[in-house]
Amino acid sequence: MAEFALNKPVPYSIHVDDELLEVTKQKLALARYPEELGDVGDDDWDQGAKVKEVQRLADYWRNGFDWKTQEKAINEEFNSFKVRVDVPNDGSIVLHYAHHVSSRPNAIPLLISHGWPGSILESRKLLGPLTEPSHPATQAFHVVIPSIPGYGPGDAPTTSGFGPAHTARAFTHLMVDALGYKHFGTSGGDWGSLITRSMAKQYPQYVRASHHNGMFCGPPPWYKVPLVLGRLALSSYFYSEKEREALKKMWNYLQEEGGYMKIQSTRPQSLGFGLGDSPIGLLAWLVEKYHNWVDVEHYQMPDDELLTFVMMHWMRGPTPGFRYYKAAWQEIGDPGLNKAFTTYINTPVGVSIFPKEVINPPRDWMSHVANIQFWKEHTSGGHFPNVECPANVVDDLRQFFSLNIVKLAFKE
Repeated sequence: MAEFALNKPVPYSIHVDDELLEVTKQKLALARYPEELGDVGDDDWDQGAKVKEVQRLADYWRNGFDWKTQEKAINEEFNSFKVRVDVPNDGSIVLHYAHHVSSRPNAIPLLISHGWPGSILESRKLLGPLTEPSHPATQAFHVVIPSIPGYGPGDAPTTSGFGPAHTARAFTHLMVDALGYKHFGTSGGDWGSLITRSMAKQYPQYVRASHHNGMFCGPPPWYKVPLVLGRLALSSYFYSEKEREALKKMWNYLQEEGGYMKIQSTRPQSLGFGLGDSPIGLLAWLVEKYHNWVDVEHYQMPDDELLTFVMMHWMRGPTPGFRYYKAAWQEIGDPGLNKAFTTYINTPVGVSIFPKEVINPPRDWMSHVANIQFWKEHTSGGHFPNVECPANVVDDLRQFFSLNIVKLAFKE
């Protein structure tokens, strides 16, 4: 950390050593695979990742995938930096981020935060359209995309408990102290949504508007908003078909797909021994999520894109990303995670809903925790909308940040 001066960004290029790439190929060649059950169909993922699909991807990873080409493209497309910032109660931390400055004089500073199992690559397709839109009257943005500490090239925390609230403080000091933005907007999904919500809660003087690709929350307490709970109790009568389908998907996710979250939030290090040493193990762990959480009817991740996403976790090892789940639940009190789902945000909020997202609470739940000024329901898209349908995300960001209430917030 000593080589980084406080608040002085240093250009950074992603680089994976040839030795790790060679060892990875050796491990892939020596992998031992499980056997599929005889009564489970080829398209049935209920047991987890499909053996044939993991074998196919592993073979391509070993014999066809060219990380060096992907690495070169990432370094050419992202203006990456590292910088040391001082964070209250946490001391100094080195952050990795991409920073793309628009040529437009009226551009709005916008921090975009990713989630798991993602990285800054999630927003790769947004950079050009957001910073340099084709029409001169279209709202432009100065885009900042930080890596969550420990994800990809982001330096990992060395002590426990560094979750979304701590990350929110670090990202805010990145924007204000290192980059000099006194007012800015945010956008995020998954962890990125919780991080940016925490930023708006802790630093409303800086965060003037906050966009979310979905918003995690539970139903409000019955004694505060009894009509919302009444509507839920009689959802078969009062919920729309889309709301009933989203509720069904959410319960299924919590009951059938949430095991990864439980182990990552309780014993992340034990998991890290296996998946941090086995590229096959990590590939299977992540490819199941990409399959189940992407709207595969409308978007199929190309093999190069999927394996590049996996490499962003493999290059350092996935353990810091797993630990983030445990750290999140260690943040107790306001603004900890236990309060994040229930604390109201006064900052103007925009919400984009994508039907294959794993958790899409009804709007009246979200309205209890956020000052929703923009709401858009899409007909396609899943957990990674910046990847799956970037044009829709770009359009929503432009519309939300062009609202009069948002413009006024930036003038205050």
